[in-house]
Amino acid sequence: MEIKLAKCAGFCFGVKRAVDTVYEQAETGKTIYTYGPIVHNEEVVKDLNKKGVKVLEDKAALECLEGGSVIIRAHGVPEEIYRVLEKENLECIDATCPFVKKIHRIVENAGKEGEHVVIVGNPAHPEVEGIVGWCKGSVTVLETAEEAEKFVPPQGKKIRVVSQTTFNYNKFDYIVEIFQKKGYNVTVANTICNATEERQSSARELAREADVMIVIGGKHSSNTRKLYEICSEECADTYFIQTLDDLHLELPKAVRLVGITAGASTPNKLIEEVQNYVRINF
Repeated sequence: MEIKLAKCAGFCFGVKRAVDTVYEQAETGKTIYTYGPIVHNEEVVKDLNKKGVKVLEDKAALECLEGGSVIIRAHGVPEEIYRVLEKENLECIDATCPFVKKIHRIVENAGKEGEHVVIVGNPAHPEVEGIVGWCKGSVTVLETAEEAEKFVPPQGKKIRVVSQTTFNYNKFDYIVEIFQKKGYNVTVANTICNATEERQSSARELAREADVMIVIGGKHSSNTRKLYEICSEECADTYFIQTLDDLHLELPKAVRLVGITAGASTPNKLIEEVQNYVRINF
């Protein structure tokens, strides 16, 4: 039996940068907070907690601080959070992914130019909430083709479309196509990051040839859930696990290939643990 890891799996550039920043700051002896979990991976957050890093869940918690350093997570935050940090005289260490920062600039400028911003993504995701917080004018968040069909732009407004960086590329393309068929005056910025596209395409490619697929990542990770969705379309026996403890495999002898992929917030250590377990036990 062959065990194969997807060509692109695990930490992306933005996540690695953010996580490394927190670990570095944790060694300084300062009181360190992250605004929200630094990434959507509970194992990483637990490990940082052991090093004294505390998680602030909302603006109210931030306003109650009397000191310390606050790290902005990879997902980014609304503009008002920076104002609160400044008002409370707290040190801000910004670990927002540069690709997310780029979206903030796009929507901010679009609003100033009088355009209506459409964000394609999950409205409850912190990255999307952050992007909304940089919009200077009217904004709509939509996630499905059905919502795109029902969407009616404000009269006379140009539309600027952006995407959550971890959104499914094919779904984004389809939503844009709906807008174009309706004849809307649309400017599209495909802000799905390359790492997301590469992970999704390499996961799909591997799932097509695998008998079993294992997808590793945090249960709250948007990009990992999308990898699971993609792999499930191609491989009926697809498992979504957070850690090795979640893996309960019963592989028939006929299995030729077990494929493994992982979300952008999954550490290499977890990936290696799963690979070694499957290799030794099957």
